[in-house]
Amino acid sequence: VAVPDAKKGERLILVTANDKATRADFAAHAKAHGATELTIPAEVLVLPAVPLLGSGKPDFVTTTRIVRERLGLEAVKAA
Repeated sequence: VAVPDAKKGERLILVTANDKATRADFAAHAKAHGATELTIPAEVLVLPAVPLLGSGKPDFVTTTRIVRERLGLEAVKAA
C-alpha cells in the first residue's frame, strides 16, 4: 500500500503474512530482476493474514487502514 510521506510524497509498504519476509531480501530480488528503487517498498509489515475481500482479492482499504494505524498516521476516511 502507499501512505503519505513528508519528504517523498508517498511511501510504499509491503504487507505480507510471510514472517520471514524482509525489505533487504525483497530489494535484492527486485534489483536482480531490473526493478528501480522507486518500486521497492520502504518497509515490510507482517500481519497474521492479509485482509481479503469476499472475492479473494486483497482488501486495499482495510489493509491501508491497518498500515496507517500501525505507523501512527491518521485513519483513512471512509468514502
